[in-house]
Amino acid sequence: MGGFTGVKVFSATRAKDREELGEVITRWLRANPGFVIVDKVVTQSSDREFHCLTITLFYRE
Repeated sequence: MGGFTGVKVFSATRAKDREELGEVITRWLRANPGFVIVDKVVTQSSDREFHCLTITLFYRE
C-alpha cells in the first residue's frame, strides 16, 4: 500500500443501503477531487440476521 494521509470507511447492512453504496462513494469522491485513492479494502461479513458490506478507502490529499 502506498503512503496515505487519510482513511474513509463506507459501511451498509440493509439491502437497499448496500445497493446504493456505490453511489454514496461516487458522491464522496466527486466532493473531494483533491484526494487520490491509493488503496482499498472490501470486507463482507454476516451472521444469521445481518449482512454487512464495508469498503475502506485509503487516500492521499
